[in-house]
Amino acid sequence: MTPVNFNQLFYFYLVAKEGSIARVSEQLHITPQTISGQISALEHSTGSALFNRQSKKWSLTEVGRVSYRYAESIFELGDELRAVLKHQNVRHWQTFTVGITDVLPKAFIYEMLKPVFSMPEQLRLICREGEQASLLAELAVNKIDLVLTDQPLLPSSSIKAYNHQITESTTSFFAAKSLAATLALQSFPQCLHQQPILLQSKRSLIRQRLDAWFEQHGIAPAVRAEFDDSALMNAFGQQGLGVFSAPSQIEQQICQQYEVVVVGRTDAVKEVFYAISPERKLTHPGVLQLVNALAR
Repeated sequence: MTPVNFNQLFYFYLVAKEGSIARVSEQLHITPQTISGQISALEHSTGSALFNRQSKKWSLTEVGRVSYRYAESIFELGDELRAVLKHQNVRHWQTFTVGITDVLPKAFIYEMLKPVFSMPEQLRLICREGEQASLLAELAVNKIDLVLTDQPLLPSSSIKAYNHQITESTTSFFAAKSLAATLALQSFPQCLHQQPILLQSKRSLIRQRLDAWFEQHGIAPAVRAEFDDSALMNAFGQQGLGVFSAPSQIEQQICQQYEVVVVGRTDAVKEVFYAISPERKLTHPGVLQLVNALAR
């Protein structure tokens, strides 16, 4: 297998970033023909067209877009390495890249990651948010160090990784003060029946547990909206558009940040949070600190 020519890849990266060979030519003081030739050589070695050459401003093909993402990561790491070596901090500097599934409550994520900032090592925390499947794919190729999620990796998964249950929380329900005053006329949880409510999307486990709990208690709330992003749901709740739920562990933060009040709590609906790592024996200092702190 022929290794990638990083000189050719660098020219491709710059043209993809700038959208123009002429602009890159001016920046590097190299003729456009040289740059074009290097990119053509890269395309020949990979067997794929990276650009659509239909105008002066080249556009990326689908393969080109994928290649650009990899090239961007490669050269960003190169810049980081240069900075680290310049300051001679190689032994004391490390990145900690955490994948966070987009259904997790934002305020709770901070509480989960807070132990990292008390470490004696100098860690640079990098957070990437997305769907669990895409984050696990990045974990499998060592692009991230850990995935925080509310769903464990299934035994049938083709990805070699390991679950670490780190914490769990009961559930609290919140509402703007005006709506909470109306709900106070009935006892909890019956006060939620036919009342406006904001819920997590159906792809989250907590939504499935809430639906089962509502059915068990004979509650049919009026669902006003569904959200993947918990912070967006909380912001809508702040405006009085409906009751919303969050882990009881962050009650205080939710009430202070969104100026809402607690209308009820239940121990029957729990959110369980997991850290998924690529190895059973934890070795990355950031992963060790995080899992040990949250498992106490």
